[in-house]
Amino acid sequence: MSRMETILSDIQRWYAAQCDDDWEHSFGVTIQTLDNPGWSVRIDLEGTLLEEKSFEQVTKNETDQSWLICRVAERKFTGYGDPGRLEEILSIFLQWAKSGSNWLSVNYASAQEEDHKF
Repeated sequence: MSRMETILSDIQRWYAAQCDDDWEHSFGVTIQTLDNPGWSVRIDLEGTLLEEKSFEQVTKNETDQSWLICRVAERKFTGYGDPGRLEEILSIFLQWAKSGSNWLSVNYASAQEEDHKF
């Protein structure tokens, strides 16, 4: 299995672990292209174990054609980078997500709070 296949497999596993018949209706993972050109990645963290986890911004500005920025704000991981940085952006997210004790766990506290609203 190639490195990129592993990254995509792990992103899919994290996303699937968050899906609880509710979260996926409002949140998810978005990968788009930019017109400068480059990549944009947005991963919703609300309702996940990552929503309160601290993240140190990653910025790489080597040249106008070689750049990357990843940050967490407003309960979203966002990553932007030049056309060759998609794999690196996803790797930065996964490295951060996996630094927890069980990166595929679901935020049961949020799910239980939702159940008690009715």
